[in-house]
Amino acid sequence: MGLTRTELNPRKGRDKDKGPLASLFSARTRAWLQASRMPSQIYIFLPLLLGQSMAHAQGSFSWKIFAICHLYGLFVQLFIVFANDIADVKTDTKNRTHNIFSGGSRVLVDKYLHPKSLAVAACVFGLLCVFAGLAIGWSWNNWGPFLLILMGLVLLWAYSFRPFRLSYRGGGEFLQMLGVGGLLPITGYMAQHGSLSCISWPLMGLMLLLSLSCAMSTSLPDEPSDRMSSKKSSTVIFGNRINQRIILILNGIALSVILLMPAAGISGPDYLYIFLACFVLWIAGVRFLDYRPGSRGLLVFVALSVGFSLIPMAGFSMALFFR
Repeated sequence: MGLTRTELNPRKGRDKDKGPLASLFSARTRAWLQASRMPSQIYIFLPLLLGQSMAHAQGSFSWKIFAICHLYGLFVQLFIVFANDIADVKTDTKNRTHNIFSGGSRVLVDKYLHPKSLAVAACVFGLLCVFAGLAIGWSWNNWGPFLLILMGLVLLWAYSFRPFRLSYRGGGEFLQMLGVGGLLPITGYMAQHGSLSCISWPLMGLMLLLSLSCAMSTSLPDEPSDRMSSKKSSTVIFGNRINQRIILILNGIALSVILLMPAAGISGPDYLYIFLACFVLWIAGVRFLDYRPGSRGLLVFVALSVGFSLIPMAGFSMALFFR
């Protein structure tokens, strides 16, 4: 899994050696760190945390299960980013509007790593996901999370690879919604609670809305390369302008759902603080409508939309965990 001379772009390698990390990490280590896209861990960590926070508020919590859940979160995040880099390498090569939110890690495009090395790593982390589910099942006689973990791996396969490859055929954002907004919080909740008997379905509905709008937002910058590759993302199907307005509508509905949180058992001022923070981001998003891929304005719109999605996940997790 190391780098050979044919795997490392010499010019880009020299450019990287001038960076501040050059004295700390080798070229091989920097390439794997780049491939891991660790900032994207937040998309996994927060939904898992939210599910466990719901269980904690109901008196069901174990720090050992917490640790295994977030080890699984690390494993599945690495599995996703490595597998998606392999599946999207042709499209990513055409992408000239990539940014921190989309466009892949670029390690295959820039020839920092070989596809076979990344494929082996993806398989390893996929197996580690299975082992995490088995650990919960065997240790606590709780097999629900194991089945949900298997379902998550199947969703990723359907999203990126043949015969389904729904990210290209259409519907990829809905798979992301089901995985991030559905399976992950339910996995965290069931791992701690053991069943779904007392889960907050209004809160789950909010997570699905937020995950869908986030997935649609991160597709916006990639519209030119997705169109060239016949990838039927929501932005290609609806166009950049309409897709941005659909995102704002979804987030507007989410604002209404946030106001229903007292009915979901979250009382006090917490939900109002979350509502106000999201409302400010929603208003700011209106200001940055209709910018094109590659522009700073569109990057700001995407950042605001992603922030809108993550704030309730973090806020409600803290409100439930510490109440």
